[in-house]
Amino acid sequence: MKAPAMLRHLDPWLEGASRNRGLAVGLAALAAAAVMGVSEAAYWGADEALRQSQARHVARNDGLRLRELLTDAETGQRGYLLTGRDDYLAPLHLAEAELPSVLKRLRGQYASSAWEALVADASRRAGEKLSELQLVVKLYRDGQDSAWRGLVESDIGREKMQAVREAVAQLDAHELTQIASERDAVARSLNYGRLGVHALTLLSLVGLAVFLRRNEALHAARRGHAQELAQERDRLDREVARRTAELTELAQHLQTVREDERAHLARELHDELGALLTAAKLDVARIRRMTKTAAPEIDDRLKHMSELLDQGIALKRRIIEDLRPSALSNLGLIPALEIFTQEFAQRSGLQLQIELDDAPTNEAGRLALYRLVQEALTNVLRHAKARVVRVSLQATDGWLQLQIRDDGQGFNPDAVGSGHHGLLGMRYRMESLGGTLQLLSTPGRGTLVLARLPVTADTEPPAGDATGTEPAPLSEPGALDSARAEGPTAPAARLTA
Repeated sequence: MKAPAMLRHLDPWLEGASRNRGLAVGLAALAAAAVMGVSEAAYWGADEALRQSQARHVARNDGLRLRELLTDAETGQRGYLLTGRDDYLAPLHLAEAELPSVLKRLRGQYASSAWEALVADASRRAGEKLSELQLVVKLYRDGQDSAWRGLVESDIGREKMQAVREAVAQLDAHELTQIASERDAVARSLNYGRLGVHALTLLSLVGLAVFLRRNEALHAARRGHAQELAQERDRLDREVARRTAELTELAQHLQTVREDERAHLARELHDELGALLTAAKLDVARIRRMTKTAAPEIDDRLKHMSELLDQGIALKRRIIEDLRPSALSNLGLIPALEIFTQEFAQRSGLQLQIELDDAPTNEAGRLALYRLVQEALTNVLRHAKARVVRVSLQATDGWLQLQIRDDGQGFNPDAVGSGHHGLLGMRYRMESLGGTLQLLSTPGRGTLVLARLPVTADTEPPAGDATGTEPAPLSEPGALDSARAEGPTAPAARLTA
């Protein structure tokens, strides 16, 4: 299955997974809201019932407190009348202090209810009873024995006290009934809340089971698709590796073809053009000797023509060296680099610092390193605006490491667009030989070209072997000067050695 087709195949599954996640989140939110709603309803119902029950307890306590105050006050009055001691009047004084507030709370608690009249009658009778107790004590202190005895022995106080007791008993029975009702309401709220939580918990468990089952199915589908993706990725990785190997092999082949074409062109220039230029140089030399007695103008023109031929020979030699450096084949990598850097420094005006260590490598490695130095120094001259360039070649830990560092203006390697194929081609060339090439630069801080090649034994024919290298360059300028002294019959073979 191709990658785009697989992605299209995954789209419905991804959409389904997204919908399932949304549904699960919605159901979880709904269940949480339901649990919170049931819990809150049970809480507020129980809270209301408890508040009502608390109010009932307060009302019941006030009724009982009313009866207690009046009973204690009457008991204290009787003790005072029997003993004449003032400390027996403490309950009466307490009743005088607390009774008004107790009666006020009772009237407020039962206002606008069916018990309002009963509470009002009980309040009135309690007030009258308290007044009757106070009057008896006053008459006793005034020494009016017959008066206070008459009041005590009458049934007026007993009737009032009995009415208060009956009213308090009715209120107490009513409050106990209401308290029991409120307790039942609290129990119902708690039961409703418990049942609701249990029901929602069961529903949540069922939903969780369904979700887990669905989620497991989704995970199984995801694992299946992940396995398919892994297989497709492995296939693509193998395809990329195969294509990369093919491209690397092609790049190496193209580089080999390019170098072979350069070597062929260098041989053609050396053999054909070199012979023509040498023959022309010899002819001009002979003509100059034959026309020494002729007009000076002819000798000057022949001299100028000889100089042009010398320039052509030098240009041919430089072109041949650029195409296929003879020093690399005849002398080796280190002397070839030293010669090239010296000539490059003279032509460019750059200050070159050279540090080269000899190390074994094959012909392909020597040629790749030499071409890399050529490409890098050409780029420095064109773009870097540098003053000092340092070229170093070192062998460390089984690797040949070549560094070309300049102090130029630098650049951002990520911002370099297409069309810069020189160093890119060299990188592919290095990789085809098992090495690496890095380009490190920062604007304003120069550039470093770092190449690494494995150290390999030289399996190529030695320099100058008849089976390996091209012949030495033709037509050294000094050889032509010696030809003038030899005369017109000097053999051409001495100039092509």
